[in-house]
Amino acid sequence: MPQTPEISFEHDDFEFETIDEELLVDGRCQQILKQFYLFLQQQGMAAEQASELAFSADLYLRDYLIDFGRQNIVRPQPGIVTKFAASWFITHTLDPDIDLLGRHLTAITELYRYMHRQHLISADELTFVVQEAGELEYYRQRIDSFLNLTGAGFAAWDAECPATLH
Repeated sequence: MPQTPEISFEHDDFEFETIDEELLVDGRCQQILKQFYLFLQQQGMAAEQASELAFSADLYLRDYLIDFGRQNIVRPQPGIVTKFAASWFITHTLDPDIDLLGRHLTAITELYRYMHRQHLISADELTFVVQEAGELEYYRQRIDSFLNLTGAGFAAWDAECPATLH
């Protein structure tokens, strides 16, 4: 299998304010995801599994971080994975369940490990991403409590861990 080229982006390449800049960042995210997919296969992962991980990572990067959060993907902030898993994923998924969320969190962890290998994030950033991705019992409780909401209970549920990133 051919060697995956090194990623040659700078942190500022993922900053955006205008729609044109956002489109450029989106294209750069797609490049990282393609390289991530190839890397996973080079590590011995089956193409189908690598594709599933890249798809899940894509949801996090492009739908959550870029489109919803307006965030730089290579400058992760503490709490950002928690907000994705404990709020955004749950409220933006037709039938949220812990197994599906677990697959997304595995993809996020593997993607950020890859980004660390490519020197796009620091060891400290990787540590908090991995730690937050591992809080499965908390996320299970959040899903269960969401699915059991009645009446005006959403406001209190949302206040515990709001999806907003700003």
